[in-house]
Amino acid sequence: MEERHKRILQRNRVNLVRDLNPSDMYHGLLSKGIFTQDMIDEIKSSGIRQDQARQLVRDLETRGSLAFPALIECLHETGQHSLAELLLDGEPQNQPLPQPVHVRPVVMPLPVYSPMDTVKPVQVVTPVYPTQSVKPMPTTPIPCTVARKSIYKMDANPCGHCLIINNGDFEPKSELSKRTGSNIDCEKLERRFKSLNFVVLVKRNLKQKQIKQELSALSKKDHSQFDCCVVIMLSHGTEVCNNRFPGAVHGVDGPNVPVQHITNYLNGQNCLSLQGKPKIFFIQACGGGERDTGFEVSPDEARPCVGGTGDQTDAMPMSSSSDSLSTQSDEPDAKATLPTPSDILVSYSTFPGYVSWRDTQAGSWYVETLDNILEENAATDDLVTMLMMVSHEVSENSANGLYKQMPGSFNFLRKLLYFQALPCQRPILS
Repeated sequence: MEERHKRILQRNRVNLVRDLNPSDMYHGLLSKGIFTQDMIDEIKSSGIRQDQARQLVRDLETRGSLAFPALIECLHETGQHSLAELLLDGEPQNQPLPQPVHVRPVVMPLPVYSPMDTVKPVQVVTPVYPTQSVKPMPTTPIPCTVARKSIYKMDANPCGHCLIINNGDFEPKSELSKRTGSNIDCEKLERRFKSLNFVVLVKRNLKQKQIKQELSALSKKDHSQFDCCVVIMLSHGTEVCNNRFPGAVHGVDGPNVPVQHITNYLNGQNCLSLQGKPKIFFIQACGGGERDTGFEVSPDEARPCVGGTGDQTDAMPMSSSSDSLSTQSDEPDAKATLPTPSDILVSYSTFPGYVSWRDTQAGSWYVETLDNILEENAATDDLVTMLMMVSHEVSENSANGLYKQMPGSFNFLRKLLYFQALPCQRPILS
C-alpha cells in the first residue's frame, strides 16, 4: 500500500475500529484478491467486531497498492458510505483511484527433478543385452551415500529451542475434562528432547491468550545460532474447518488456537532467523470427535489389543476458527499472512476428524510410542522414517478392544532431518 494511503488509514483508525462492520467486507475483499480465505479466518479469530476491524485495517496496509481502492469500493458496496467518504477526504481529488484487479491464483505444476539431474549433452544409448547368465548381486549391505545438501544441518550446540505446552487442568467454565496422564507425556518428552540437545521450556495450563503469547515470544527469539525449533502441544483438541493445517488445541479457559495459526508464528515470513531451518510441531490432541472402529483384517495381521478401560480421549466437538475467543488487545502477534510452510512438519497424534486416545496411567498412545521410537532409532533414522514407525505402532493398538487411532503428518520439509544422536549407521555424506 502506498504511504499516503497508509497515513489515511492510520489517521482514521479510531473511526474505522468504532464504526466498520468487517463481516460485510470479507466477501468483497476475498473476491477482489486482496485477502485469502486463510487470512480472513485469521481476522475472524482475533475476537469481537472491534478486534476484527482493527486487525483488518492493520492487514490491509500490507496488501499492496490495490488494497486501498478495493477497501473504498467494498465500503460503498456494503452501504458504509460515510466511512468511504471519510477516507476519501484525505485523498487528492484530481487523481482517480486505480481500479482493483480481480486476481485469481494460477496453479502451475511444479517440476520434478531427480537428485542426480545435471546438465548433460543428450546421448543416444544402444541397449546391450548379456549373452551369458548374469551372476546375482551380492547381498552384503552397501553403505548408502546421501548428498550433504539433502540433509538439514543439525550440529549446533545446543541444537535449538523446544517449547512444550502441557494443558492438563481445565477451568470449569471450559466444560473440558482433566487430562489425567498428560504430565506423564510431558515428562517423557522433556527428558527426550533434552537428550537430543534441545533447550526445553515447559509451560503448563495456559489460556488461549497465553498460548499465543508464548508462541509469539518464541518467534521473536534469535534462532540464528541454532539449527532447528520444536513445538509440542499437549491439550484437548477439536476439528477446525477451512485451514491449511487442520485442527486446533484448547487453552485451559476453553477457546482454541488453530494449528495453522500455531505454525504461522514460526514460518519463514514471521521468524526470519528460522528461514531454511526445520520447524517441527507435535500435536497430541484430538482432531475431532469421531471414534475409529477400524476394519477387519486377516487373522495373520491381527495383533493382541493394547489399551484398556482407562483410556480417555482429547476430543471436543467440531468448530470453525471463528469460534475462538480473544481478549481486546493490540498485542503484536504473528501477522496474518499466507502460510509459508517450507521446512515445516506437523505431526498429529490422530487423523483429522478423529479422537486421540490417552491412558490415564501410562500417558497417550502417541507420545509413549514416539518416545520409544526416538530412543531406539534417532541414531540411525531420519524423522519422517521414525514418524512412519510411530504410525504403524499406534495403529496396532485398540481402546476397549474396539477403537483405533492413526497418527499422521503434514510434511513440508525439503531435506532429511537427523536429530543429534550417535550416528553409528547413518548414510555416508558425500
